Amino acid sequence: MKLISFAVPSYNSQNYLAKCVESLLVGGEDVEILIVNDGSKDDTAKIADEYQAKYPTIVRAIHKENGGHGSGVNRGLAEATGLYYKVVDSDDWVDKDAYLQLLATMKDHLAKGTDIDLYITNFVYEHVDDNTQHVSSYRGKYPVGKVFTWKETKCLKLWNMILMHSVIYKTEKARKSGVNLPEHTFYVDNLFAFQPLPHMEKIFYLDIDFYRYYIGRVDQSVTMENLVKRYDQQIRVMNCMMSAYTYDELKAMNKPLRKLMYHDLNNVMLNTAFFTTAKDSPERRELYKKMWKDLKARDQKLYYKMKYRTGVAILNPCPWKLKGAITTWCYKFLCKHVKLGA
Repeated sequence: MKLISFAVPSYNSQNYLAKCVESLLVGGEDVEILIVNDGSKDDTAKIADEYQAKYPTIVRAIHKENGGHGSGVNRGLAEATGLYYKVVDSDDWVDKDAYLQLLATMKDHLAKGTDIDLYITNFVYEHVDDNTQHVSSYRGKYPVGKVFTWKETKCLKLWNMILMHSVIYKTEKARKSGVNLPEHTFYVDNLFAFQPLPHMEKIFYLDIDFYRYYIGRVDQSVTMENLVKRYDQQIRVMNCMMSAYTYDELKAMNKPLRKLMYHDLNNVMLNTAFFTTAKDSPERRELYKKMWKDLKARDQKLYYKMKYRTGVAILNPCPWKLKGAITTWCYKFLCKHVKLGA
């Protein structure tokens, strides 16, 4: 069995796919690389096939009709044969030294019979235009170099989250969680880094800067323009996250894990409110209103928790245009802090 299955969801990725795959090939026969060609219209399929032909025991090219990023992640998880599962977007890459350290740690755990459900690593925002970086780490919040459970963790700061870039799930546990990302939808990484977490009982945090997250393309999903334009997809992901666990299920979780889950829900809800209200239209108002109405009908206790006891409660009394102004200011602050989408 391979140690890690890397899924590389790829759509029209001919200009950067090679850099991503080459960084993953450092793992050699310990890994499998699943290039999931999501109905690309450029040479992505050709590049994937060439890598499979050159590295038949490591690379698999999977061709499918276009279904969006989440569809690629789902297909990768379904096809994965590795003990662990990791998603690497086709325009991102991994650091060689950190990669080798990760593999060595995993092998050591296997040799000693140490069972890990979730490996967490740091990730780096690589702002290519001006060659600056911002490291997102979990230092001081999670134990380093030891196996731990959620009970031993501390609350993350508001701007810090466990994201898809930082998680490596045990494959069977990820499947058991039932996570299934919606198709033709951006921002599904929030759901992928949320729903499986309660199923991960034994965790190991490596304080290494493993994942390199490319920031700087004008068509990137995290630009302000695209975030505002795709507000409906933000709402779709938010609905999926609020449907993953009921209020009672969240309440039954141990306190640190419960706080982490609400931390994630809070942050994604703030994003959803921000980028829905950044512009005004009857459609935006109606879809935002429907999100709350559906939640109230489905889980009244979670509705009151989300609407009145999270950060979005501050925005609720504000007029729509004021919410939009707050949106713009907050996003510019975030851009300045982590160079995100700037």
